[in-house]
Amino acid sequence: MASVPQFYFRTSKIIGLTDAAPRYEDVEGFQQPTGNLRTCTYSPSGGHFAYTTVDDVKIIDSTSGAVSQTIPVPNVYEVGFSPKGSYLCTYERPVKLDDGQNAHHNFKVWDVATGEKISQFVQKNQTMANFQFTYDEKFCARLVPNELQFYETKKLGGPASHKLRVEGCTAFAISPGHSYYIAIFVPERKGKPAVVDVYNAPNFARPLSTKSLFKAERVVLKWNNLGTSLLVLTMTEVDQTGKSYYGESTLHLRGIAGNFDSRITLDKEGPIHDVAWCPDSKEFAVVYGYMPAKTMIFNYRGETIRTLPLGPRNTILYSPHGRFLILAGFGNLQGEVDIYDRQNAYKKVSTIDASNTSVCEWSPDGRYILFATTSPRLRVDNGVKIFHVTGKLAFVREMTELFSASWRPESPDIYPLRSAISPAPEPHVSATAVEVKTPAKSAGAYRPPHARGSATPLLFKREDEGGFAVNAVDAAQQRVKAMRTVPGAASIEDDAAGEEGLSKTALRNKKKREAKKAREAAEAAAVSEKVKEPVATNGTSTPPPPPPGLGITKNGITFKNPQDEKKYRGLMKKLRAIEDLKLRLDKGEKLEETQETKINTETSVRSELAALGWKEK
Repeated sequence: MASVPQFYFRTSKIIGLTDAAPRYEDVEGFQQPTGNLRTCTYSPSGGHFAYTTVDDVKIIDSTSGAVSQTIPVPNVYEVGFSPKGSYLCTYERPVKLDDGQNAHHNFKVWDVATGEKISQFVQKNQTMANFQFTYDEKFCARLVPNELQFYETKKLGGPASHKLRVEGCTAFAISPGHSYYIAIFVPERKGKPAVVDVYNAPNFARPLSTKSLFKAERVVLKWNNLGTSLLVLTMTEVDQTGKSYYGESTLHLRGIAGNFDSRITLDKEGPIHDVAWCPDSKEFAVVYGYMPAKTMIFNYRGETIRTLPLGPRNTILYSPHGRFLILAGFGNLQGEVDIYDRQNAYKKVSTIDASNTSVCEWSPDGRYILFATTSPRLRVDNGVKIFHVTGKLAFVREMTELFSASWRPESPDIYPLRSAISPAPEPHVSATAVEVKTPAKSAGAYRPPHARGSATPLLFKREDEGGFAVNAVDAAQQRVKAMRTVPGAASIEDDAAGEEGLSKTALRNKKKREAKKAREAAEAAAVSEKVKEPVATNGTSTPPPPPPGLGITKNGITFKNPQDEKKYRGLMKKLRAIEDLKLRLDKGEKLEETQETKINTETSVRSELAALGWKEK
C-alpha cells in the first residue's frame, strides 16, 4: 500500500492525526486524547508520534495509531526524538528542592523500544537545542555553561567520553552529514569579537576552522544536508548606525573543506528576513532588505545565480525534492504566497492568499502546502488549510484554539519526482463547501480631484512597482531637511545643493533676500545713470558733487549705507544697557561677572559710535 501524507493538529482540548490526500480522514486506531495536552511531535523518521499528558508521555505508532509505549514521567513541557526515533528526550519544569537534597534532574533520555530511562541531567532552559544527536545516533552532545560534553549514546548513563572547554559558548549545531562536524558559537564579550569554530568530533584537539565575527550577539547556524557547508546568520540587538530599531544582521558562508569562506554581500539595506538551503545542497536563498524585500539565489560557493522579483516577502521554503520554491510574506504582511518552479527557470506556478498564517509547510511528496492559523497569535479563524501546488484549495478544517499543526516527516524518496506538474485533484468536500470570497477591489490611496485619472508619480510608487529605491539614511535626511524653520531667522544654505533641500519657509525667505538685493542693485544703477562724471574743457575730470538723496539720516547723522545705520542702532542699544547697569551699580546692587564685563566695554562702544558721526549731547 502506497504511503499517504499525514499531519497532526493540537487544540486546547484534543490532539488528532489525519491522513491527507486523497482520503482526508482521521487515522484509524488512534484514540484522540483530551485534557491538558501541553505538547506533541513526530519523530524525524516519521515512524513515531509522541504527546504529553499531565501524568505521562504516550508514544504512538503513527501509521496504525496504536500506543506503542508509555513513559511514566509527569508534567513534561517539551519532547523530542533522536534522528532515527530510537530515543526520546523529555523536559520538565525545574523544581526547587529543600536544602541538602540533590538537584532536580528535569531533562531525561528514554529508550523508545523498552521505555527505560537511559540518563538524566539538570537543565534550566526549556529547549531541545542544548542536546543533539549525530545522524546515526552513535554520539550525542550536551551544552552546559562554558563546556560541550560529548557522549557515546550507548554509554549515555556514564560520564562524558570527551569534553570541550569553551568559555561563553551559547549555541552549537551538529551537521546532518556523514561526518561528525560540530559548529560552536561564542558571542562577543569583553571587547573580543565573536567566534564560530568547527570541530570534527570526537577530535577536539584543534578546530578544523575558526572564524571571527563582528557585530554578532546571537546566531543561527544552518548546515546543508550534505554537511559540507555552513551558513552563519549573525544578529545584534541594537543597530549602532541608527538605521533600524531591530539591530543588524549579516550572513556568512563557510566551506568545511576550507576552499571558501566569505561574507555574503547583499545589495539592499535592511535586515535579513530568512535564509534556506536547497535540499540538494547546491544552492541557498536569502530574503533581505526593507520592504519590498529582495530575494536572491546563491550557489554553494556564494555566487549569485538568480534574483527574484521584489515584494513584501519574509519567508522562503524549498519543497522536499527541491523542485519548487515558496516565497511568502507572513507576520505583519498580507500573507501572499508565490510558488516558483526551479526546473522551469523559476517560472511562477501560482499565487495563494494565505492571510493570518502562523504555520506554512510543504508535504513530504512536494505536491501540497499546509497553512495553519494558530493561537495565541490569533484566537479567531483558527484551523488548517491545504492547497495544491497549482494554487487550488484541497482541504479545510476549522478549529477552536489551534495551538500547532505539522506534516509527518518522511523521506522524499518514497514519493518519486514527476517531470510535469500534476494537475490538482478533486478537492475534498470541506473545500468545496467553503464560500469562495471575491477579493474586494482595493480603494487605493486618496487622491485629490485634480490628480485623479492621471498616472501615479514615481515618487509615490513602491520600489517593486517601478518607483524609486528606498534608502533609510536618505529618508531620514529628507525628514530633517523638511523641518520648519523660524521665520526671520538666518538659515544655513548649501549653495551647491541649490533649492532642492530647502523647506518652503527657507525658500520663501531666500526669495525675499534675493528680491531685496535686486531692488537695491537697481536703485544704485539708476543713481549712477543720473550722476554722470562732468568733464572739463581741458580734458581733466572734476569730482562730482554728492548725489542728492543718497544716504539715510537719523538723529542728525547721515549714514552712507543701511549697514552703518543698523550698526548704529545696535551700538546705541548696548550703550543704553550699560547706562542702566551703571545706575544699578550706584544703587548698591550686586552685578553678575558678565554684566561687569559689559560695563567695561563702554569706552569701545562710544568710540565706535563716534566713528559713525555720533556726538554725545
